[in-house]
Amino acid sequence: MSILYLIWNEIIGFFGVNQFIEILEKEDYNLFLTYDGIIALVVPIIPFLILLELLLGFIYKKPQTKVYKVIFLIYLFNKIIGRFIAIGMVTFCIGLLKPYAFINISFTWYWFIYGYVIWEFAHFIYHYLAHKVRLFWCLHATHHSPEEMNLSVTHAHFFLEAPYADFIRTSICILFGIDPLMLFTIMFIDGTYGAFIHIGENLVKDARFGFLNKIILTPSHHRVHHARNPLYLDTNYCNLLNIWDRIFGTYQEEDPKMIIDYGITREINSGNFIEVYFGEVIHLIKDVIKAPGILNKIRYVFYPPGWSHLENYQTAKTIREAYLKK
Repeated sequence: MSILYLIWNEIIGFFGVNQFIEILEKEDYNLFLTYDGIIALVVPIIPFLILLELLLGFIYKKPQTKVYKVIFLIYLFNKIIGRFIAIGMVTFCIGLLKPYAFINISFTWYWFIYGYVIWEFAHFIYHYLAHKVRLFWCLHATHHSPEEMNLSVTHAHFFLEAPYADFIRTSICILFGIDPLMLFTIMFIDGTYGAFIHIGENLVKDARFGFLNKIILTPSHHRVHHARNPLYLDTNYCNLLNIWDRIFGTYQEEDPKMIIDYGITREINSGNFIEVYFGEVIHLIKDVIKAPGILNKIRYVFYPPGWSHLENYQTAKTIREAYLKK
């Protein structure tokens, strides 16, 4: 019985319905109008959409089973070894940096807009470095390895990426005066939307969402971000507000005539857990060991993915620039 109870708790935990069930048991439905009640209603949406997406995949005979299988293993692996690391990093940064905040702001609607813009800037910085510094790419590449796009991809992360990302995002936000309560609210909204933008073609074929494509970052933009087409490489780093991509010149809309090719530029077996999860780390270690001289070893760690001490190497930047010159 204990094993069945454990399995049941894991299922409930995955679908995020714990708080929802607790409110139903209390029979106080006014709780759904509170902050915790709203969270209880919103959190289960993405897991149920993942299930619907998978079911529709079987109906359309496009189940993407290889992607789901590997990401399920990643989900279990991360749950075992990385459960509390990210929240611990957020708490550490708040305690360490809050006394050094440049300004102090209140939780009002106009300061909330300010807070969200700062959060998106912090997210842009983390995400940009994750693509431009090979050490950080090793933590991020797991998320880009799937060769299909669907909502389960939101669970495809190396366990150390969350603390690295939250160190940068939380540090910037706290230094710019964002209150911890406001920060956690923004993180919840952004995390939920950040999962939604991975929605696949089984559920939404055209993910540009009409006029919204000009205002916010849509799933269409994020499909571009996950593509390895030369035109799309290293673009669309933002999450909800694409203001910083436009400012820094990394904004790219989807070309409806171009078939999106998902995955990373290096050849991998995307159905192999070890290759998807540890592949980039293994390749970096090999390159560092073979590199001549200490400076080249350091360059392999901190230069962009694709850099080599040999001539005619290709990074995402050089591949995209060559494509645009044609």
